[in-house]
Amino acid sequence: MRIFVTGGAGFIGSNFVHYELDAYDDVEIVTLDALTYAGSTDNLDGVLDDPRHEFVEGDIRDRELVSELVEDADAVVNFAAESHVDRSINGAEPFVSTNVQGTQTLLDAATEADVDRFLQISTDEVYGQILDGKFTEEDPLNPRNPYSATKAGADLLARSYLTTHDLPVLITRTCNNFGPRQHPEKLIPKFIRNAADGEALPVYGDGSNVREWIYVEDNCRALDVVLRDGEVGEIYNIGSDAEKTNLEVTEAILDAVDADEDLIEFVDDRAGHDQRYALDTAKIEALGWEPRYSFEEGLNRTVEHYLG
Repeated sequence: MRIFVTGGAGFIGSNFVHYELDAYDDVEIVTLDALTYAGSTDNLDGVLDDPRHEFVEGDIRDRELVSELVEDADAVVNFAAESHVDRSINGAEPFVSTNVQGTQTLLDAATEADVDRFLQISTDEVYGQILDGKFTEEDPLNPRNPYSATKAGADLLARSYLTTHDLPVLITRTCNNFGPRQHPEKLIPKFIRNAADGEALPVYGDGSNVREWIYVEDNCRALDVVLRDGEVGEIYNIGSDAEKTNLEVTEAILDAVDADEDLIEFVDDRAGHDQRYALDTAKIEALGWEPRYSFEEGLNRTVEHYLG
């Protein structure tokens, strides 16, 4: 299988590239990344020289380049996105441009190339918040910040290409990922480094907001299952059942790094901060997938990665 991966030098994308090349001898990957603040070729150390892998620096919105790279692909996996909620609140324009217009460019190219599979990588945040129970794939979208709104828009656009152009689209919506190669502005790597350096860990509000956390390798296995065995036209939630408040995550990091809880600093809450996300994963479990790592196991592996 020849896979075209966008955003492949970012956090989840680079982990997916590593996973595919490690898991399959017959896979070939072309990785496209604009190498903005969240992407780095350092994330592709160990595979940049692999003869089965080609890295191209470029923008998903570049129609000519994207069309050229998609032409020989069997499958497209679209990780390319602006992805930090705080940044989207401060300025939504790059999120609309990359997440929506960039996805349109890729969809057009994939339609023209008649690819066998188009996997759109999305997020649980498109559903909005849920105070009780879990979201299923049939629940309506209710994004509550510019980032999640643009991801929801990309999902709807991708599904429209299935209907109007018969493009074989699949969509995954995953809970919070953590693990190696994540940008240091994100909660877990930021707090690991702060705790190790004796710096404050700023927790929004009272720390009661709940997220479901999945170790990135488990997510990559799930994405691989959907790419190869998922039913075209379907949406698949990917979750772990590992629900933690932000305060519980912070305390677990302090414990893993052996740092003092006095480093916790409660700060003003984020605007429109969703209280809780949780996903029903029965559909992807029916494909034979389940997470292998507990939150604690994944956190220990993550701390070891960042602190050596």
